[in-house]
Amino acid sequence: MSNPVREKIEKLREEINEHNYRYYVLNDPIISDFEFDQKLKELQELENQHPEFITPDSPTQRVGSDLTKNFPSVEHKFPMLSLSNVYNEDELKDFDRRVREGLTPGSEINYVTELKIDGVSISIHYKNSFFDSAVTRGDGFVGEEITPNVKTIRSVPLRAKTEKFPELADAEFEVRGEIFMNLETFKKINEEQENKGEKIFANPRNLTAGTIKLQDPKIVASRNLDIFVYYLLSENVEFDSQSQNLEILQQLGFKINPNYRVCRDINEVVEYCNYWETKREELPYEIDGVVVKVDSVEQQKILGSIAKSPRWATAFKFKAKQATTKLKKIIWQVGRTGAVTPVADLEPVFLAGSTISRATLHNIEEIERKDIREGDTVVIEKGGDVIPKVVKVVLEKRPPESRPAQIPDRCPVCNSALFKPEEEVAIYCANQICPAQVKGSIIHFASRGAMDIDGLGESLINLFVDLGYLKSYADIYYLNEKREELISLERLGEKSVDNLLAAIEESKERPFAKKLFALGIRYVGSGAARLLAENFDSLDDLMKADSEKLEDIPDIGPRISESVKSFFSNEENLAVIKRLKDAGLKFEREKTETSDLFKGKSFVLTGTLPTMTREEAGELILKNGGTVSSSVSKKTGFVLAGEKAGSKLAKAEKLGVKIITEKEFLEMLKNGVVS
Repeated sequence: MSNPVREKIEKLREEINEHNYRYYVLNDPIISDFEFDQKLKELQELENQHPEFITPDSPTQRVGSDLTKNFPSVEHKFPMLSLSNVYNEDELKDFDRRVREGLTPGSEINYVTELKIDGVSISIHYKNSFFDSAVTRGDGFVGEEITPNVKTIRSVPLRAKTEKFPELADAEFEVRGEIFMNLETFKKINEEQENKGEKIFANPRNLTAGTIKLQDPKIVASRNLDIFVYYLLSENVEFDSQSQNLEILQQLGFKINPNYRVCRDINEVVEYCNYWETKREELPYEIDGVVVKVDSVEQQKILGSIAKSPRWATAFKFKAKQATTKLKKIIWQVGRTGAVTPVADLEPVFLAGSTISRATLHNIEEIERKDIREGDTVVIEKGGDVIPKVVKVVLEKRPPESRPAQIPDRCPVCNSALFKPEEEVAIYCANQICPAQVKGSIIHFASRGAMDIDGLGESLINLFVDLGYLKSYADIYYLNEKREELISLERLGEKSVDNLLAAIEESKERPFAKKLFALGIRYVGSGAARLLAENFDSLDDLMKADSEKLEDIPDIGPRISESVKSFFSNEENLAVIKRLKDAGLKFEREKTETSDLFKGKSFVLTGTLPTMTREEAGELILKNGGTVSSSVSKKTGFVLAGEKAGSKLAKAEKLGVKIITEKEFLEMLKNGVVS
């Protein structure tokens, strides 16, 4: 039996979805904004009166009212590989040569060229034609789910047009694309920020990345993010080519970039890249290059992938944009390690979507090599269109009274003596309690990549250090003792303080690798911290390790091992670590499922493996009772060798050590038998 209200709701919903598609995807609206708003308002009123008729694809369901407190980690079913980069015509032709060498001689090769949108990569999942979830790229293997925020993007269909594709209608499929912000939207947001006296955003990409991680979907919706999709993944549909993939995406109702082109040879690819490098300023959004893909899916499969990049695709990166301005002053900044680095204070100039007033000068040698002086007219550019740097001095505009830059001999913050280690270009402040170093180390400790303490940002850390509440990062875990004092601060209130203290308490559960990285040991980045955490059961074990044991770990060389030993021999550092432990932080490797499959077996990893990194293979070895060494000896059990394996492979052959491929290694794990 028919229901008139339900039929009215379904008709309205269908009309609004179609108008959304025409406006946001086709850019071809056929009704006014007022008419659209009236239809949406009518639908909202009917659904409010009859909530039993609300469906997931209703346009009213785009913006939820609930705040997203966290973004859970999700493992990608298919890794989101990154692309290798090329920067000129010769490197493009080298890419073409490698592709041809990987295929049967004489093969006909077509390339698809697509504009490289300067945005944020996303994976969107559909079930039974309906939008289900959205996950960020993350590290390519694990991302974060940001479903409510991506749902607000009106060019993302809540229901795919699968009528022509019955094999997809009742299946699961994944769509990948790039979320971005139009330049006009970015400009308006910055104008609003400026009018409110608040900080303006650096560029559209950074604002997009920050927006998709906001807790309130309503704010996300207000920023009018957009998307171009470029890839459909499904076990139910096979494609002959990337160009066919794009065509099917378009038929399914997704927004693809219309400027793609199928090129018959690499010369047409070069022509396409050169054209868009000169025309990029005419686009209403930012691009930073061209993605070049082998069109044939069969040829893509033959070429395969190396490590985290496919052999059948590359990114042609445009030359960085440049501008000319005046260098007013050279400012010396002190970082968390005590390194004193020069920064150019510039007359503001607009470059690549943002106003630049500061640029990096790298180090003393760079200043001397380029003879950079205060008062010079300089050419600046954005490296990779992100970080501004001074490229050169316009010597003909140099003022006659100009003098070479003065290198400081005392810290600009605490006035302590500076020193320059042998074989380094940097100069350092020797005072470990220099306020700049203290602030820098705490900012690093609380940062997203380390302890990820929500709410404890740079400005609040600066305030707490200035007030004497924080003298080291260990003091963070004793801020609960000052709760009443914190509440009385002008910028804070009871709710803000309690939220901050809860976030601090929650951070105690971060993995061992994150805690190790947070300590700020010189040269120990997130990758090295993960390697150390995988090879030692606890911080105490790491502290006892000698240089030989440290350097036995792949990719841990003398520089890192010396820095680790130096850090743990410092009494002040040990005192800070003790305070962290007293506050309840456990510096121990997490318990994981393990086996004794490789017990007593030592592995050496060399070369590039087909589907995993050496670090990932090493993790599997450790989880299964084996050990990983950096050098081959008669005692080595196996050498796991990939492409471009060098001297370690030759030594293994000479010593008669068993050499295995990744496939053989994975079969051992699968079968539970070491052969």
